[in-house]
Amino acid sequence: MQIGVTFPQNEIGADPAVIRDYAQAVEGMGYQHILAYDHVLGADPTNRPGWTGYTQNSLFHEPFVLFGYLAALTQLGLVTGVIILPQRQTVLVAKQAAEVDVLTGGKFRLGIGVGWNAVEYEGLGIDFHARGKMVEEQIEVLRELWKQEVVTYKGKYHTVTEAGLNPLPVKRSIPIWTGGSSDVLLRRTARLADGWFPLGDPDDQMRATLERLFTYLQEAGRERSSLGIEARVNASETLDEQVRQTEIWRSLGATHISLNTMNAKFGTPVEHLEALRRYREAVSFDR
Repeated sequence: MQIGVTFPQNEIGADPAVIRDYAQAVEGMGYQHILAYDHVLGADPTNRPGWTGYTQNSLFHEPFVLFGYLAALTQLGLVTGVIILPQRQTVLVAKQAAEVDVLTGGKFRLGIGVGWNAVEYEGLGIDFHARGKMVEEQIEVLRELWKQEVVTYKGKYHTVTEAGLNPLPVKRSIPIWTGGSSDVLLRRTARLADGWFPLGDPDDQMRATLERLFTYLQEAGRERSSLGIEARVNASETLDEQVRQTEIWRSLGATHISLNTMNAKFGTPVEHLEALRRYREAVSFDR
């Protein structure tokens, strides 16, 4: 099981030197990848009673730009967990992802989701209600553009006529992982994805969700081993609980785990790193 970290988007700040030191410390401890969340716009809650999402005060580094920076500083794998794909131009995402893959020597995973924030879709000029319909075609277009030097594609949402990317990804492909837990998402994951990000603890409900996903995999003619699973363990839990959950996830077949240090009441980047160090010392890592 490969163990990485969740980049503390909202809490690390905007100092490039701090981000550099954080990433290099993570690598020095033996972690194998950094996973970063994506949001483009935060909503002002002033005229949105009951708003519970991110706001304009929530700091988010743009993942592709961030990863271009980190690729020059470390040898870590880089993972989006997740990019809100339908609110972005598919061909541009294909280009950006291919570039990050090249810069990391083929150690990039593209996690995608459909999102929940209509404010972002409005600001980016995309129909929020069409996002679920778009995403499967987007996956197809991404894979075609990464595989072939010249692509011609005509779909409901995309037209590409005799054009291609350069550079292409290192292996002419990039793993596409999905986030979410609705039945529609699980079925889509079983049919189309290379991996899945479960959200939640490894409890009985999660076991049932995994069994449902594995059933859908079988129905799609796939083996369990063809689908990666990256779980999340939260540093807000006690260290003993972090270790316990890690071992349960290992027994459930998780291929990856990331330790999330956000929302654990850490006041400085140093405190985030100390939590990562404690976890690193308590958990066995595969190399």
